[in-house]
Amino acid sequence: MGIEKYEDMNALELDVIKEVGSIGTGNAATALSQVLRKETKMSLPAVYVLGYNEAIEMVGSPEEIVAAVLVKMSGEINGIMLFILKMDFINSVLGSVMSKEIQDYMELTEIEKSALEEIGNIIISSYVNALSGLTGVTIKLSIPSIAINMLGGILSVPMAEFGYVTDKLMMINGKFIVDDKALNSNLLMMPDIQSLNYLMHKLGVD
Repeated sequence: MGIEKYEDMNALELDVIKEVGSIGTGNAATALSQVLRKETKMSLPAVYVLGYNEAIEMVGSPEEIVAAVLVKMSGEINGIMLFILKMDFINSVLGSVMSKEIQDYMELTEIEKSALEEIGNIIISSYVNALSGLTGVTIKLSIPSIAINMLGGILSVPMAEFGYVTDKLMMINGKFIVDDKALNSNLLMMPDIQSLNYLMHKLGVD
């Protein structure tokens, strides 16, 4: 029997996603290191299947303002990828790339938003390339879009997209280590259920 909801995934299937996450985070650390021109390491990722409120509690609080980069997947795999950027991550990027830091998200200029959007896209692409490399599937990515909103509002986007089949979110969490400072990495990887089953089949765990 195939997976009908994210919460149906067993330990082996979650371990497979963790392996994808491990390769993806390694790729992401390398890519981020090149952009920041600083040594960047990544902790081993953890994979969670969480309810909406649980996901919010793990990342922050419902009213906390965050930025997020959203990319849609299409082709052989359909779904969305959502990378959450908090202030410490943003300032690490802006400090390295533009020699600037901000105190409030409203200070971000369009050029700075564009830079963050591209960083988020690079990180998301690192995971997607890992997934594509392991499975041999073709995955197309949309043009990235960045949003600034309360965390509760940001996480409502995937719930609106997939709430008709699952009330859970699949999250890959880790930490980038830049200049000996740990920066949280919170990535939602949400293929639709048909795509998730196809991925498991390609990975030999169906």
